[in-house]
Amino acid sequence: RMPRRAQQLRDHDINPCVAETDASRKCMDENNYDKSMCTDYFLKYKNCRKFWQDIKMERRRNGVKPEMPSAEERKKILESIG
Repeated sequence: RMPRRAQQLRDHDINPCVAETDASRKCMDENNYDKSMCTDYFLKYKNCRKFWQDIKMERRRNGVKPEMPSAEERKKILESIG
């Protein structure tokens, strides 16, 4: 059984960047943990976190609950911006 925090990180409703996390880890595994080989993956992860953190802060300011959109709602947001 996974620890609670690990379960949350795998939950698409809580963590909007599961795919970017997995891609970064896979890159590190495949490149013998040479970080310089995975810069693009790290940047994608960083951009994902920043994007959704900004959405979360905007929703918090506007009193929208939950602060983090669900996985389904995030999909619609991404489709709307192309």
